[in-house]
Amino acid sequence: MLRITELRLPLDHTADVLPAAIAARLGIPDDELLGFEVFKRSYDARRKAAVVLIYTVDCELRGDEAAVLRRFAADAHVRPSPDTRYRPVAQAPADFAALQRPRPLVVGFGPCGLLAALILAQMGLRPIVLERGKEVRQRTKDTWGLWRQGVLDPESNVQFGEGGAGTFSDGKLWSQISDPRHLTRKVLTEFVKAGAPEEILFVAKPHIGTFRLVSVVEKMRAGIEGMGGEVRFGQRVTDVLIERGSSDGDAGVGHIRGVTLASGEELRADHVVLALGHSARDSFEMLHRRGVHMEAKPFSIGFRIEHPQGLIDRARFGSNAGHPLLGAADYKLVHHASNGRSVYSFCMCPGGTVVAATSEPERVVTNGMSQYSRNERNANAGIVVAVAPQDYRQDGRTEGPVSPLDGMAFQRFWESRAYVLGGGGYRAPGQLVGDFIHGRRSTALGSVLPSYQPGVHLTDLAEPGRGSLPDYALAAIREALPAFDKQIKGFSMTDAVLTGVETRTSSPLRVSRGRDYQSLNVRGLYPAGEGAGYAGGIMSAGVDGIEVAEALGAQLLAGLDPRAQATL
Repeated sequence: MLRITELRLPLDHTADVLPAAIAARLGIPDDELLGFEVFKRSYDARRKAAVVLIYTVDCELRGDEAAVLRRFAADAHVRPSPDTRYRPVAQAPADFAALQRPRPLVVGFGPCGLLAALILAQMGLRPIVLERGKEVRQRTKDTWGLWRQGVLDPESNVQFGEGGAGTFSDGKLWSQISDPRHLTRKVLTEFVKAGAPEEILFVAKPHIGTFRLVSVVEKMRAGIEGMGGEVRFGQRVTDVLIERGSSDGDAGVGHIRGVTLASGEELRADHVVLALGHSARDSFEMLHRRGVHMEAKPFSIGFRIEHPQGLIDRARFGSNAGHPLLGAADYKLVHHASNGRSVYSFCMCPGGTVVAATSEPERVVTNGMSQYSRNERNANAGIVVAVAPQDYRQDGRTEGPVSPLDGMAFQRFWESRAYVLGGGGYRAPGQLVGDFIHGRRSTALGSVLPSYQPGVHLTDLAEPGRGSLPDYALAAIREALPAFDKQIKGFSMTDAVLTGVETRTSSPLRVSRGRDYQSLNVRGLYPAGEGAGYAGGIMSAGVDGIEVAEALGAQLLAGLDPRAQATL
């Protein structure tokens, strides 16, 4: 088959136009085209009055495809179709269960843990998944308990439970990671098999939305269990069992031998995937006490901003706003402030809501969420400022390594400040954009009604001595908002609402690992996903879960049969 990229057609073209355009692009008669499949469809809206669709198509020809390729040898947009099929790197022998070897453990059942467990199950390794939270439907009820009644369950919320933090998000299924093995395609294919809409396989920015993710996650769990895996909920890991010393004489290297649960139960394991989310703070503290190598890393903090979705649609699409193929418009913005800070939009949720995302009592954290329809009245996004380890170090020094736990202390400080500024009850502090820019307290809402529940308390987010973020972050955001207005007309509208605070954009630390995906100083321990500092979002976390599972499976099976590594 041949692949054509950058095939551009008008937004409102009819169905018969695409095959004719393929034939014309290849310079062949229409009847030479046996069939085609749309691999990707995106759009170019730089000219609002003339939005065009951009296709990548795989096509099968009746004639000599090699001859066609030779004619287009100098054309980078006509090439052989790549093979995107997934191929397992190893497979357990049929009698693997009878060998009674310790089963691999997967700690955490967010996107990373879900895909890691699925791949291990498909390899015949019968993983055991340990998830501290609850199954997804009960978890949804607990989360609504915080949003509607202000009651937090620290073990079952936006951060913890089946599906991870990605379940209560926009369900974005795209990533900018390098993907030479087409593992993102594997993730999407598994989601479709579990009931996600098939369009996620070809639209440029696929998403599912929370309600659909619930059933998708349930079906994927059932698939893991059907292949011999086991998923246990309410199983919080409180310790790791590490055997110190090494057969190769390196006294600084340990070996994982299992985990201890909050119930006191110990589970033996020689292979453990740590698919912790970025909010598993007690787990990070435990790993640090046990000497597992980790390091501080940058992350970002800021606010959520809300506008009428219609304003964003018109700014991006002009008269084509509301077109069904375009859907609710998104945006991506960056500003380099005069104080040296970078301000950017993060996790933009078209037609969505701002949600309470804390996992700890008396702290306020915001995030964004959309349903599949993206038909809520407001658009929201994080407007965040990058912070480096030196910004948040807690020891008062200016040199030397920063403790990997300092980022969590920094996050907790501002989350607790937000709780106080919000007036308690998990209400969030908020301010109108116009008031924030001009340095005055907000006292009444305008045309934009904030969507955050349990509610927003209007205040001055930058009040001297009681600011909701560090002064450098407040100054950078105040400068960035009018600058963003030059890219999205109306972005700094007076009535737009800022809601604080967004602190968990990514993990504040990295659990260090080597090229074999194992911890630098604990063999058999596989740090993975967003919490360990190796992903950001559903897709990159899922891909990391696949790669970690492959490395674990190949290493485990190599101990049974050296040929198991032959496909790596």
